[in-house]
Amino acid sequence: MDNTALPLVLLAEQFAKLPGIGMKSAQRLAYHVMTMSDEDAQTFADSILNAHSKVTYCEVCKNFTENELCPICSDEDRDHSTICVVEAPRDITAFERTREYKGVYHVLHGLLSPMDGITPDMIRIKELLARIQSGEIGEVIMATNPTVEGEATAMYISKLLKPLGVKVTRLAFGLPVGGIVEYADTVTLFKALENRNEM
Repeated sequence: MDNTALPLVLLAEQFAKLPGIGMKSAQRLAYHVMTMSDEDAQTFADSILNAHSKVTYCEVCKNFTENELCPICSDEDRDHSTICVVEAPRDITAFERTREYKGVYHVLHGLLSPMDGITPDMIRIKELLARIQSGEIGEVIMATNPTVEGEATAMYISKLLKPLGVKVTRLAFGLPVGGIVEYADTVTLFKALENRNEM
């Protein structure tokens, strides 16, 4: 983008900061924004600002929500004694598509990664422990991805939970090691839930 107008270069650089967007894709997105009407561009910008200002964390599970509690935590028909621990809010969407899981969730918002400087106090482990100590939890399902960081996080949390007398299980992934929960099909996720193992 050497001979490109500076505002367009800056816009492409912002798109390139998004996960999974390389510079070429970022440039295409920036050029696409330039083809939008002023009204569409304003709506796009407003949507980003609106989401950023109105969406917050659920007080219980730390999923994204507009209210104090997300719709899952406020649903009395869910099994509140079973918590499925996931890395990110997008993983909840994947599980909910199966229509099979009836428990609740806990979102860590990251995984342990000492190499990247991500320590236990930087993800939502304290909040999970506080939920367990309420005494109403029977099972915690570790549903982090089967990556080095995901496995390390699952093992770390399971060691913290064992003394609390709660059953800790791990998904029986029908995914290859290195697979991602978000992209798994519903049958694979259902089987993984069904065949989970105690840690």
